[in-house]
Amino acid sequence: MGLFRWLKKKLAPPDPFAAFESPAARSNAAGGVPGGVEDAAGAARRSPLRRSRAPHRDGRDAGIGAARFGLDELARRCAGPGIDPLTVEPGYRTFTITKRNGRPRRIDAPDESTARVQRAILRRVLGGIPSHGAAHGFERGRSVVTNASVHVDSAVIVKMDIRNFFGATRAERVLGFYRRFGWDEASAARLTELTTLRGGLPQGAPTSPRLANLVNYRLDASLHALADSVGARYTRYADDMTFSMDEDDASILNSIIGITRDALIDFGYEIHWRKTLHLRRTHQRQTVTGIVVNDGVSLARDTRHWLRAVEHHLRTGRAATLTPTQLAGWRAYEAMIDRGVNDDGTIADEG
Repeated sequence: MGLFRWLKKKLAPPDPFAAFESPAARSNAAGGVPGGVEDAAGAARRSPLRRSRAPHRDGRDAGIGAARFGLDELARRCAGPGIDPLTVEPGYRTFTITKRNGRPRRIDAPDESTARVQRAILRRVLGGIPSHGAAHGFERGRSVVTNASVHVDSAVIVKMDIRNFFGATRAERVLGFYRRFGWDEASAARLTELTTLRGGLPQGAPTSPRLANLVNYRLDASLHALADSVGARYTRYADDMTFSMDEDDASILNSIIGITRDALIDFGYEIHWRKTLHLRRTHQRQTVTGIVVNDGVSLARDTRHWLRAVEHHLRTGRAATLTPTQLAGWRAYEAMIDRGVNDDGTIADEG
């Protein structure tokens, strides 16, 4: 059996949400087997890395937990001054910004009433639900620094980008996620209506980054298991996926790329081939989420030189490419990188 087929057979990650379901729901999700124990064939059928024609539907493929929350509970959790999750009509202002590569990016910014409801959902519905440890974007205690630190001093680093990440995180998967966490049909549909737009997650809504992490727990679990099975490391920061290895083995690298492509297809995504594949070896400058990781985590040398030049220009009254406020932000970012991370992988505090 080739390495590609062997890896796919090995990857059937455990149910990450079992601790949040009742024993009855766990039993139901496992086909009636007490304690959620499944036979190997059942686990293989539900593996996110299987080849399928339809995107993976979180909460449906793996079984929906018993409905425990309804519209009354949604109103109780999220209602407040100027906030009525049951009656607000979601509204957005759509505009474009220019990305660093010069291409336009569409932003769907919620109106004031929609944003208030979404912030309430973020705190009172999504708060406390764990994302996978490999997801470093928009999570408390994690950052671009914790994401980069996983890949320090690696023989080879592979970076891949997910095309249209938020928009491709489909509303049906979001609906399945809410259902799996105990919301009944009506309340799950209302939550989905309040947090999706045009069939996906709107880029600009405060709920979208967190939902993207939670909905993709199984994707992250699968790719983390893939990396672990071959002695590699995996992290994801929003749409940026990074794998690193201590040995430069072309056959394993090719398998990682191929299986990742298949996994993304299973979950309704595709690799953005124009932005990938970025392969960096020890003799090259290796960067992860903009941070150099060849020997510890650090800001790139040319960026540090640029910041010193900007600081000198501002101090001597000459024209500079940054305002004093912007420079202060860059210096705070540099200090965060220099502090590194704690032993448990979280952001190191000042002091």
